[in-house]
Formats: sequence, structure tokens, C-alpha cells
Amino acid sequence: MTREDWRKKKELEEQRKLGNAPAEVDEEGKDINPHIPQYISSVPWYIDPSKRPTLKHQRPQPEKQKQYNSSGDWYKRGVQEHAVATRYRKGACENCGALTHKKKDCMERPRKVGAKYTGMNIAPDEHVQPQLMFDYDGKRDRWNGYNPEEHMKIVEEYSKVDLAKRTLKAQKLQEELASGKLEQVERDHNSEDEDEDKYADDIDMPGQNFDSKRRITVRNLRIREDIAKYLRNLDPNSAYYDPKTRAMRENPYANTGKNPDEVGYAGDNFVRYTGDTISMAQTQLFAWEAYDKGSEVHLQADPTKLELLYKSFKVKKEDFKAQQKESILEKYGGQEHLDAPPAELLLAQTEDYVEYSRHGTVIKGQEKAIACSKYEEDVKINNHTCIWGSYWKEGKWGYKCCHSFVKYSYCTGEAGKEIANTEASLMEEQPGEEEHMAKPKTLMEVGCSPFSGRQMFLLSILRDEKICLNYKTV
Repeated sequence: MTREDWRKKKELEEQRKLGNAPAEVDEEGKDINPHIPQYISSVPWYIDPSKRPTLKHQRPQPEKQKQYNSSGDWYKRGVQEHAVATRYRKGACENCGALTHKKKDCMERPRKVGAKYTGMNIAPDEHVQPQLMFDYDGKRDRWNGYNPEEHMKIVEEYSKVDLAKRTLKAQKLQEELASGKLEQVERDHNSEDEDEDKYADDIDMPGQNFDSKRRITVRNLRIREDIAKYLRNLDPNSAYYDPKTRAMRENPYANTGKNPDEVGYAGDNFVRYTGDTISMAQTQLFAWEAYDKGSEVHLQADPTKLELLYKSFKVKKEDFKAQQKESILEKYGGQEHLDAPPAELLLAQTEDYVEYSRHGTVIKGQEKAIACSKYEEDVKINNHTCIWGSYWKEGKWGYKCCHSFVKYSYCTGEAGKEIANTEASLMEEQPGEEEHMAKPKTLMEVGCSPFSGRQMFLLSILRDEKICLNYKTV
């Protein structure tokens, strides 16, 4: 490839990344993302170097994938016995005549004369269960192989018990009504209703109705007015709901234009940072600081003393700040600068664009900062222009900028590429183990070398660098 062809190739890659040129298509007709590095999209040399770039070698190969059974497959239960054979079959058990095992594995009582010789009382063949192989979900499927019809037996049993209870209850009420005890029970029940606070059994708790006389409890999972947190705003970009702790810290109605005071739920942080919560936290912090400085105060032990001390502290702090400000202004001046309006009002313009809705919420403007990774990315060291792992050859990773396979080595640029290509050509011309065991060339052999002086100089530099690196690793 000439320099001009290489330049045109790079320009085409840049145009593809910007979207001005169509993406490259692989052998299957699928577009290749132009931002994918070349060492990923290019076909490895050990597969077929002549093929054009593709991502087929990065996808799972069908011939290497394991074949799993479907989730509906299971071992057969209650298998019907097959028709019993009437004569002995070749290869069957000599003792009982079954085809599924041999004589040494037979579990029947050893016969005096085996079925092989008598041809009578041939045992039926056992059913051999299949060898099932499930994937991750199939192994953990608790209901695989379960017959739903078995549950109907439990339903019928419970329905019979319920019917028997109702019959017994109706019979008991008929007996009480005939004997006259039912009216006395109703009068006792009315007298208990007069004092509802005395008996907790007669109070209906939220979500359940309890009758202390008949012991019948009706429970509801959730009242209708109780809306789940994750159902208040179905927008996926709204407040985050943590299913483990069941917490939603932000306001789910933040971008809907509703006032937090008007909605029934404004997030967990709304409860934390509203009302007397902030003042209580500030008072507790002041108590800790005062205790460290020698004052015997405690929020729970003596809250009145702490409140009075905190109020006097705030008054003294404000007075001290005012006196300090006045003394600085008297000494240095500059009161006119403090009274001046902000620069945004003076110039009537700013670089920050913020768009508000009719309710005062931000529609377009400063967004949340994206959390950066804690790991360093695209760090180039030792004058390298590419990262480690951007070059692959002969089962080794290296730097693409200089074709060096030594990690943390210094970049040699185009000279390193030329040396690597020269070594590759030498290895192709003189393969074998004898080359590695050969003695170093003499000055006469160097003078008769077919390479130029520049190439020999680069070879010597590379050899010295490898020796130094091997010494460091040792």
C-alpha cells in the first residue's frame, strides 16, 4: 500500500466515523460500526487473511455452542410396561430375558435355568430415562416437570373441608336458635360495642376486618389509595427506585411541573430535609462541637439548655461577622463594590442557557453530571500514540504505533515498524531453530550483508533494547 492509498484509507475512515460516508459492510451484509478498532474488525491471520473485515469471528460460533434441552423436557413418570416378549431375544439378559441389562446387572433372583435356555417368564424391559442437559435457567426451574393436575387434588380436599365447616356451623346456629341462646349472645355483643376502646379485638385495623366472636379475618394486600412508589411516574428517566431497600430518594414528580407541597409523595429526601429535620441535625452537630470544647450539653439529656445555648451562639456569631465586616470596610474601603449588582444584571447576558416551564421547573439546561469511571482510560505512556493491546500478531499483543510487543517499552515510531518488518522477512527467509543458535556475525559478514547501513543500525538498536528489557525482567 502506497502512502497515497494509506492517506485515502484514513480519510475514508474519518468520514465514516463522522457519518458522511456509508459504513463498511461485512460478508453477511451487516454494517460494521466505524468506531470499532481495526484489530477487532479485521479477520485474524489464522482464520483467513484474504477475507475482508467482518465481526463474524467475534460472535459465538454455532459449532462450538452446547445443545441444551428445552424447559418442557423432563423425565417420564409412571411409564407403562411394554408388551412382554414371548421368546428369548439375542443380546438380552440370560437370567430374566430383559434387553435393558446384562446378566451381571440383573436384579432378579438367579434362576436355576435362565430364560435363555427355557424361553419362559421373559421379564419386561425397563424404561431407560433420557440424559437431560439444561442451561442455567433450566437447572433452577423449580416447577419443571410438575403436573398442574396434581394441584386439583389439593383444591378438592380444601373445598370438602370448607363445605364440612359450613355445614357444621349452620347446624350449630340452628341448635342455638332452637334453644334460645342466640338472643343472649347478641345482647352481650351489643353491650361490648358500647365501649370500643376497651376491647382491641373489636377494632378494625387498616387492611383487615376481625370478628372476635366468629374468628373470621379478611385481609387485604394493600388499600386502594396506597400507590406504589414505582407507579407514580412511569417515565424511565424519572426518580430512581431501589427495589432492594424500596427507597425512592428523589421526587418522582420533579419534571411534571407539580409543586412538592401539592403531591402526596415527593420522595424520601423530601421528608428528610423538610420541617424540623434540618434544625434538629444542626442542633445535634452543635452539641457535638460544644462537648468537644468542654461544654456539658446533650440533646436528649438537656434539650432546653442546648436550645438556649445554640440560640445565643447564633446571635454572637452574626454579631461577630458584622463587626468583622465593618472593621475591614473601615480599614480598606470598598463598600461601593458590595452594593453593585451582579455581572449578569449589568451585562444582561450569560453563557448558561436554561429554559424554564410555566411552573418554574428546569426543562432544558444544566443536566446531571455523568459519573466517570474510577479506572484510567486511553492513557498513553512512553511517547506512544496508541494504547497497549491495539496491535495483534502471531498470538501476541503490542502497540500499534511501533509494533512493539514489550509492555511499558519506549515508542520507536515508524523505525520500530520497519525493524519489525525486517525481522519478519528474515524469519521467513531463514526459518528453523538453527538460526536462533547461530553465532553473531563478524565485521566481515556485516560488511557483506545485503542490508543497508540504516537497516543494520536499526537492527542493532532493537537488539540492545531487547537485551536491556530481558535484564530488567530477570
